[in-house]
Amino acid sequence: MTRTTPPRPLDVEGLFPELAAHRGTTTRLHPRPGDPGVGDSSVGGPMLWPADEPWPVCTAKHKRSRGRRPEDVHRERQLLNAAWERDPVNGPTDEERALLEELGHRHRVPEVGDTDPLPMIGVAQLYARDLPDLPAGPDGCDLLQVFWCPFDAHGPHMTGMAVQLLWRRSSEATEATEVTGLLLPPPRPQVVGSSGYVVEPCVLHPEQVVTYPFAGLLPEDLCERIYAREDALDELAEEEEEEEAEAERDASGSALPYPAYQYDLSIPPGWRVGGFASWHLTDPAPMDCTACATPMELLLTIDSSEWDGGSASWRPLEDRVPGVGVSSTPTEAVVGRWGELNVFACPSDPRHPHRWSIQ
Repeated sequence: MTRTTPPRPLDVEGLFPELAAHRGTTTRLHPRPGDPGVGDSSVGGPMLWPADEPWPVCTAKHKRSRGRRPEDVHRERQLLNAAWERDPVNGPTDEERALLEELGHRHRVPEVGDTDPLPMIGVAQLYARDLPDLPAGPDGCDLLQVFWCPFDAHGPHMTGMAVQLLWRRSSEATEATEVTGLLLPPPRPQVVGSSGYVVEPCVLHPEQVVTYPFAGLLPEDLCERIYAREDALDELAEEEEEEEAEAERDASGSALPYPAYQYDLSIPPGWRVGGFASWHLTDPAPMDCTACATPMELLLTIDSSEWDGGSASWRPLEDRVPGVGVSSTPTEAVVGRWGELNVFACPSDPRHPHRWSIQ
């Protein structure tokens, strides 16, 4: 099934014609639970990975011997989903709750040392043929594969993520697998530091949409006028009767009583490639290439949710079926404290090291 983003609640270029010069596109991935194959673009699906090629591992020094088992995480989610579908009021039975408590236990693997190679988790693989906004890879590569370490134990404060990206030519990888076979099942860690690193298999429903930069990165005068309009609307909303504000909120799908630039008009939520990064958690920070100092561009956004109360107007039309519950967290991936991971690439040379920001 395709996924269709609803028209924006208002014509933002009609309000601010200068935005036309800053218009861009981004491809929303719309991951939804499914059974992807190695030849598909997917989140959490099987990778096109030759059997004789070493799987990515984390070798950074950190504790990796205590956590939850990935199979327990998957089983817990399956039980919970089935229970709530069966009984939307009471959810799991007492027997199921006991099993869920057991599945939630953290386990110790004493034989695993702090520097032992730790298999990374395959997060996504993205074929250029499916995603019009996926930047070109190096030397004709058309397949991007994304991995992460399942522990928050990196960086100077030992609290950060470790993300690895690999570009390859899909035709060469396919030829290699015809000789050596696929690496199935791939290596996986015995335990993970957080269940949010365990990604559920999802097929993608790519959709290219219009997007605009984060307001703080627009020319100063334009940014000030956008904020001034919203400040005036804030004051007006405070003066309105509550029922009128509620009616407008229901009509727009926004958490606010009017469509706001950040939440409704500029950058869509959810997994996507290309476009502009959001800086809603921090002030915009320079993202320059560490190899050549070129300003980097957004490659990929990994989001903890496809929409929330502040971005409900972006919820696809196909996911608004009355009486049918649709999860806004189909991948079950969680970044930071329910945020998003923005990965940047160098436009001058995609072989240069990537950088990322958590928002």
